[in-house]
Amino acid sequence: MYIIAENIHIISPKVKEAIANRDAKFFQDLAVRLVEAGANAIDLNIGPQKKAGHEILPWLVETIEQVVDVPLAFDTTNLAAIEAACETVTKAQPIINSTDARPERLETVPLVAKKYNTRLIALTMGEGMIPVSADERVSIALEKLIPRMLEIDFPITDLIIDPLVLTVSGCQEYCPECIEAVRTLKYAWDPPPLTNGGLSNVSNAVPAEMRPLLNRTYMVMLMGAGIDMVIADPLDRELMEWIRVVEQRDDSTALNRLLLKLHDRVAAMEQLQPEDVDFSDPQQADIWKTVQVLLNKVIYTDSYLRL
Repeated sequence: MYIIAENIHIISPKVKEAIANRDAKFFQDLAVRLVEAGANAIDLNIGPQKKAGHEILPWLVETIEQVVDVPLAFDTTNLAAIEAACETVTKAQPIINSTDARPERLETVPLVAKKYNTRLIALTMGEGMIPVSADERVSIALEKLIPRMLEIDFPITDLIIDPLVLTVSGCQEYCPECIEAVRTLKYAWDPPPLTNGGLSNVSNAVPAEMRPLLNRTYMVMLMGAGIDMVIADPLDRELMEWIRVVEQRDDSTALNRLLLKLHDRVAAMEQLQPEDVDFSDPQQADIWKTVQVLLNKVIYTDSYLRL
């Protein structure tokens, strides 16, 4: 599993302060920790930054490239900032995060990605509401995103389709549809585009203590559908351990066997069954309840997951 670290995000007060103070040591120490924890790339989310983005993002690139060699993802709507960052990169092929199917984005962002030979994350979102169904999301990829890449001769192997992970709190019906969109996209084109998801989006607006289990459980389910990469927190050691369990098929514990069963059920287009779960084990029971919520089988409430 290819992990794009989500931790350098302007929404974090510490990151916001470190950017304001140009605190290079903060970002260098964090980047090293992220790579040591298993990050394959690092997302640099600076927000819109309409005034200073063209200076901030290249500074972050220079700062972080001094200590790590992994690809950097440029996460901002400020296209001038992205271009400045692309011109600054000296190491690995970067990632632009992101375009979508709105005409004004689809016209401009892929051309920048092609010009600077970057990979490109493309969201299955057009004008208006994000589509709920898997078929609608895949249709956006097939009818708008991929044709635009072919039009400008952009390598499909550098295209990363993101069918949009949304929060289980308020957008519960989107959760199973995103899993199915990932699955379908693997057969939608030849060669198939890579797929990506912003993992922690699934637990946005959920009480902090309940977020990790939602993220980890959804990760295993997305892996069952064949997702290639996620934007996630590699410092979540248990998340990384669950990924390892699935990838290495480690069935050495009862919990591991449940995670593998969950993965395999999703891969077979099946649902986790009660006989798969030891309900006398509180951790397994919590995973069962979490799966039911993520499949939209039980209405999400904080109290249901707490009980």
